[in-house]
Amino acid sequence: MTGSGPLAGLRVLEVGHILAGPYATMLLADLGARVTKVEPPGGDLSRQVSDAYFASLNRGKRSVRLDLATPAGQDRLHDLVRDADALLVNLKPSAIRRFGLTYEALKPFNERLVCVALTGWGMEAGDEPAFDYVVQAATGIAALTGEPGGPPLLPGYSSADNSAGIAAALGLLAQVVSGRGGQIEVCLRDVMLSQLNYHAAAWLNDGRAPRRLGGAHAYYVPAQLFPTADGHLALFITHDGFWRSFAAEAGIEGHTTMAERAARREEVIAAVTKALAADTATGWEARLRPLRVPAAAVRTLPEAIDAAPDTVVEAGGYRLVGSPFRGAGLSGPYGPPPSLGEHGDMT
Repeated sequence: MTGSGPLAGLRVLEVGHILAGPYATMLLADLGARVTKVEPPGGDLSRQVSDAYFASLNRGKRSVRLDLATPAGQDRLHDLVRDADALLVNLKPSAIRRFGLTYEALKPFNERLVCVALTGWGMEAGDEPAFDYVVQAATGIAALTGEPGGPPLLPGYSSADNSAGIAAALGLLAQVVSGRGGQIEVCLRDVMLSQLNYHAAAWLNDGRAPRRLGGAHAYYVPAQLFPTADGHLALFITHDGFWRSFAAEAGIEGHTTMAERAARREEVIAAVTKALAADTATGWEARLRPLRVPAAAVRTLPEAIDAAPDTVVEAGGYRLVGSPFRGAGLSGPYGPPPSLGEHGDMT
């Protein structure tokens, strides 16, 4: 969205590469913020992946190319800062400090500036590599994912980067709303540990470490993927009402309470697996949906997009998934991704 939306008038600078930071500021741009992407002479590394990849993280932004290692680049940065509300930086801590991208360094140019440092491990943790999959491995995500007794696994998308981007955008807005400038830190490690909320609480309070359950929920049973006569079905039974409706349709008797189902997990899973083998995943989905039982056939991304065509938008000639925010004035029109240095080039 350009020039309109609830964040119209908010001026945000972005310095960063690839995913977490650019995703954070794209969400803000989608809501109407004026986002200026400050790129190094060679541009954001995501430009080297593909044009569509870059567009998926940078639609609706402006691009200024600066060499922050030079006095001229620093002077131009300070000019931009004087007219900005916030700066979001997604670099390693040493680079953030070296290029003067902290609140303390920029306060003389704009005391009300909100500075967000989005890093892997935190500003005081050094420059250890912090790519998405590394953080997922280090924070327990990979250890929880996969089949019992099998190897740890990673999800097929960048969950740590995307989650940290959302958190960084929220933190930025919270500080802007406060009316005070200042420094905010968001790191991928903290975001992923935060998202392990109930698992972490069980360990910290009850000494109960989480187990790898093949994607099954730790508390609700049955709540996982099941094979069917054709395809897999996600079933998520969270309370006894859902179970009664499902059990009646599937012809399963007993296990009427949540506590009983949790205590007899293996027996319940075996009964459900046997029952679901009688129909296909899409067949079960069609049967359970009118009963309001939470269930969905496993679809590929192309199938999912075909089923939700309203999520696809056009931005500068690229077809992309649009903003996740729905409501009056919250969607479109979407601006194109900027060419490198399109709005200013100091190299």
